[in-house]
Amino acid sequence: MVVVAERAGAPRAESLAAVVLAAGEGSRMKSERPKPLHRLCGKPMLMYVLDSLALCGADHAVVVVGHKGDWVTKSIGEQSPPVPVSFVEQRVQRGTGDAAMIGLTGLGDEPEDGDVIILPGDAPLLRSDTIAALVEGHRSTGVAATVLTAVVDDPTGYGRIVRGRDGRVTRIVEQRDATPEELEIHEINTSIYVVKRSLLAPALRRLSPNNAQGEYYLTDVVAVLARSGHPVDSVVAPTAVEAAGVNDRLQLAVAEAELRARTNESLLRSGVTMLDPANTYVDTTVIVGRDVTLFPGTILQGDTVIGDGCEIGPNTQLVDCAIGERTRVVASTGRRAQVGSDADVGPYAHLAPGTEVPDGQVTGPFYTSVAADR
Repeated sequence: MVVVAERAGAPRAESLAAVVLAAGEGSRMKSERPKPLHRLCGKPMLMYVLDSLALCGADHAVVVVGHKGDWVTKSIGEQSPPVPVSFVEQRVQRGTGDAAMIGLTGLGDEPEDGDVIILPGDAPLLRSDTIAALVEGHRSTGVAATVLTAVVDDPTGYGRIVRGRDGRVTRIVEQRDATPEELEIHEINTSIYVVKRSLLAPALRRLSPNNAQGEYYLTDVVAVLARSGHPVDSVVAPTAVEAAGVNDRLQLAVAEAELRARTNESLLRSGVTMLDPANTYVDTTVIVGRDVTLFPGTILQGDTVIGDGCEIGPNTQLVDCAIGERTRVVASTGRRAQVGSDADVGPYAHLAPGTEVPDGQVTGPFYTSVAADR
C-alpha cells in the first residue's frame, strides 16, 4: 500500500490510456441536463475529471457516454481537454464493468503492453497530483492493478477494501453485499483504478452479474485478478474529499464550495487580496492579475480577465468581461463587456454585451450602456 503525501515524480514513458465512465442517467439530479455537464465554477463537471489527467502522461482518453450522449459529446468537444478525447456509447446500462469493456473498444490499436486508468465522470474534486501519484505508484510496484482508496470516518454507501494476510487487496465489496464485519472497514474504494491493459479485458470478460444489483461490477475485476494470482495494490488518497462523487444537487453544492475554496486559496497565494474570501466567488475559468483587490460580494464568471492592480466590488458581477489594469468597478454588473485601464465604473453601472469603456473613463452612478443596441 502506498500513501500519497506529495506529488510523485513523472511516470515513466509507457503507454497509458484513460477510460472515463460517464454513461449514467443521473436521475437524482432531477434535470434535463446530463449529469456530466452540470457546471461547477464555470466548467462542466466532466471537464474536471479530464483535467485531472494532465500530469499522469495519458496518451488518450475514451469517455463512455449514455444518457443524452450526443449532448455530452458536443459540449466536451467544444472544450480544451488536456489529452485527446474520443467517445463511445453504452446503449444499455448494465453496470460499470460493462461500461469499462465498451470503453476499451474506443482505444483501438493502442499498445497492449501499457496501462489503463479508469475514472468515474462524476468525481470533479480529483487533483492531478493524486492521479499522477497513482500511476507512478502502480508502475513502481509492477502489480497487475492499483486501486485509489481513501480512509473515511463514515464509509456508509461506499465499497470496502478487503485485504489478505500479505496486505494486498483481494477484493472490493459493495455496501449492499458486505457482511457485518466488512461494513466495519473504513478504507473505501474511490472507483479509480490503474490496470495492466493486457490483463484488463480478460478480467472484464470473467465478470458475473450475480449480485444485489444484477449488474457487472467493475470492482469485481480486483477479485478476478487476485484469484488468478495477479497482485493488486493500492494508493491512499491524501484526503477523503477527493473521493467524493456528485449524484445530486446537494453534493453538487458541496463540490462547488470545495472548488471555490481551492480557487480562492490559489488566487490569494498569487498576489490577489480578498477582504472576505467566503463571500467572493471566482470561476476556475477566470484570470485575475496581481495586486488585484476583490471586495465582498464580488462574482467573476466565465472567461472574465481582470488586469493587474484593479479593485473590483463590493457587490459586483462580471461575466465574460475584460477589465484593463488599475481599473475600479464598484457595485456594478457587466456581461461580455470591455473596460480599459485606469477607468472608474459605477456604482450601479450596467455594462451590457458589447460595451467598450475607454481608458480613463469615469462612468458615474447609474450608468447604463446601450452599446449592444448599436
